[in-house]
Amino acid sequence: MNDALLARLRGVQVSSLCDADKSLPVVAPSVHAMLPGLSVVGPAVTVVAWDDHLPVLVALRVAQPGSVLVVATDGGARAVAGELFATEAKRRGIAGIVIDGFCRDLRGLRAVGLPVYARGTTPMSGTTLDPGTLGERVTIGGVLVLPGDLVVGDDDGLVIAPPEQLVAAIDAAEEIERAEQALLDGMAAGKDLHGMTNVEEHLAALERGEVSSLAFRV
Repeated sequence: MNDALLARLRGVQVSSLCDADKSLPVVAPSVHAMLPGLSVVGPAVTVVAWDDHLPVLVALRVAQPGSVLVVATDGGARAVAGELFATEAKRRGIAGIVIDGFCRDLRGLRAVGLPVYARGTTPMSGTTLDPGTLGERVTIGGVLVLPGDLVVGDDDGLVIAPPEQLVAAIDAAEEIERAEQALLDGMAAGKDLHGMTNVEEHLAALERGEVSSLAFRV
């Protein structure tokens, strides 16, 4: 995996990536950050665990440092990860855990500080009888995920895409962030947001039926 790309992805917001490429696969917002303020970036290690957390335990043993466990539960209603697994994941240098299902031990997860995304929490865990499936394509929040796809997440949500799609988006995402910071700096200095855009010309062009785009003047 390209370490330089991963570092650049850690430096931008998911919203900026989505502005740069409107076709990026966005995971359903029901799969959301359990710990606000944390971001995650890394290649996906895919797991299927239906109401059984043994597959996640097995995946922890094989996942490489910097990777993200991406767990499909196929609609399962039991927790498949919690404080113990998050602690071991962090010890192994795993970047985070994404579950299209449920986790538990939220208080413990806060203490561990590993990025965890899930549909929510439940105190009831599953069995430990099914070794599950590792390393195959899965669907997470409506997004098809292949092993090695890049997971990028923050408080706004998750995108999971092939590395080449994110390579194509990162330059524009960084430029968007530079422009937005200039807008924020301008407003901090007393400038109005509208005056730093072409909004008046844009509205007039739309009224005339002309093709136009809203743009920043920074």
